[in-house]
Amino acid sequence: MSQQVTGQPDYGRVVVVYGGDSAEREVSLISGSAVLASLQRSGVDVHGYDLAIGGLAGLEALQPDRIFIALHGRGGEDGALQGALELLRIPYTGSGVLASALGMDKLRTKQVWQALGLPTPESMILGAEADWSGVCESLGLPLIVKPVHEGSTLGISIVDSRESLEAAYRQAAQYDALVMAERFIEGAEYTVSLLGDRVLPAIRVEVPNGFYDYEAKYLSSETLYHLPCGLTSIEENELGALCRHAFAAIGGHGWGRVDVMRDAEGQFWLLEVNTIPGMTDHSLVPQSAAYAGLDFDALVLAILDTSLEA
Repeated sequence: MSQQVTGQPDYGRVVVVYGGDSAEREVSLISGSAVLASLQRSGVDVHGYDLAIGGLAGLEALQPDRIFIALHGRGGEDGALQGALELLRIPYTGSGVLASALGMDKLRTKQVWQALGLPTPESMILGAEADWSGVCESLGLPLIVKPVHEGSTLGISIVDSRESLEAAYRQAAQYDALVMAERFIEGAEYTVSLLGDRVLPAIRVEVPNGFYDYEAKYLSSETLYHLPCGLTSIEENELGALCRHAFAAIGGHGWGRVDVMRDAEGQFWLLEVNTIPGMTDHSLVPQSAAYAGLDFDALVLAILDTSLEA
């Protein structure tokens, strides 16, 4: 292993936790491997650990001085791992227990935003015996159906008829016992990455089929990421301030990403927060950081620095 960079903090033994057993396992393995390789290049004493293999006992046996969390989805992004690390008194990257749990819960995130007067599309909880026609009348068509506690757009559908709503609910319910419908915002999609006190340049996401789903996020080579995003400096500053406020509202810390839609009238609408964004070659935080002059290795170290603040 190369020597630690001069002037770099002494991080001690760092363990990158990834994998796990959530629906986002495969993406997490890719993110974690990229982070692990980056920290090795930077001369950090780093080890990779798949939580699905040895659980918390195996992690504790590695005697880490700090944890880089690259564990997407439930069990890693929802406050569960953060709570365990708090009990073990091991510093970790990113948001704490409360912000992680809130960020993973799309419904309660929206409720916090609504209570603070932040713009987010109206939504309703769905159940097996829902009044499908009433949902369509209330939210309008098309609408979005989402599992409340999943990431990576897993189980999400755009619904354009009352007849397809129940099928979309059943698909989402395969991922989560709690499913929501949300008013569809027609317009451009933006994502804003946050790193410490910095708001990184916004990215406008353009998808040929119009829907930024799992395939468009991680598999497709046709998805376009516009940097610069096409907004004026005033508009981008407005968007950045909104996203910073939205992240702070749930108690977000260290780094994260906020996804936003902009309607035809120019109004920004908050969709959701990601407290452990992807770090794959398709991921948005590394793209935004690179455009701001921060290469991948520098970005990974900046995220690791957030564990020093715990």
